[in-house]
Amino acid sequence: MTDRAELGRFLRARREALRPADVGLVPGGRRRTPGLRREEVAMLASMSTDYYERLEQARGVNPSETLLAALARALRLSTDERDHLYAVAGYQPPQGLSHDGYADPGLMHILDSLKDTPAQIVDGLGTVVIQNPMAIALLGPLVDRPGHEDNGAWLWFMRPALRGVYAEEEHEAIGRTIVADLRASVFRHGHHPCGQALVDELCNGSKEFAALWDLGEVATVRSTRKSVLHSQAGRLDLQCDVVLSPVTSKRLFLYRPQPGTETAERLEFLRVLGTQSFAS
Repeated sequence: MTDRAELGRFLRARREALRPADVGLVPGGRRRTPGLRREEVAMLASMSTDYYERLEQARGVNPSETLLAALARALRLSTDERDHLYAVAGYQPPQGLSHDGYADPGLMHILDSLKDTPAQIVDGLGTVVIQNPMAIALLGPLVDRPGHEDNGAWLWFMRPALRGVYAEEEHEAIGRTIVADLRASVFRHGHHPCGQALVDELCNGSKEFAALWDLGEVATVRSTRKSVLHSQAGRLDLQCDVVLSPVTSKRLFLYRPQPGTETAERLEFLRVLGTQSFAS
């Protein structure tokens, strides 16, 4: 059962402990009370201000696990604080490879600071947890899509028409890298049910994936080159670097321009284009 009084107290305390700069927001204006405003937390968690206010005021709301994960991200909770949030809301804290939608404060801080660089946080199975605006402008929105449509491996093998965003000469290498990385994650966590379910679905739905899986290749992605063919910015030759959180095994993928190419200028064009799109 949800301990609504403790849930409200905890959310309020964590909100008041934060400053706008802590979550990548511009301070702006005088504040009558310390910490973030309720509407700022609601915006960061992609929920209505009224719903968040009812949570803080213990007014008969039972949040889902998805909403709890969004709140944990928005409030930059540590793993201990996240687990407490789940406990007072009446849930078991996420374990292992479960797609919990959580990203720890260290990775979130880095993501917040990357204003001009596309970056996104993914879990151990390659499911996208959160993207910054530049990553959305580069790759499109990939968060909170139905089923496994927010998972990179599932999209690559079950929606092959979407591969056109990457240079064709890289397709084979990208596919093998995805499968080798997924294999490393699944077995590292001891055949976790979430990982095994994803592998089973891919093996049944894609002969290409099944053939690559049978190769038994294992390789954790740490840094790799990718060429993105953007409909408006043109070809972007990128180095995809990976920052790993040792606490949660979440990974931050950041896409920086390859030296000696025109990608830096094209990313700047993409940034301006994205800003205009978001403003509209």
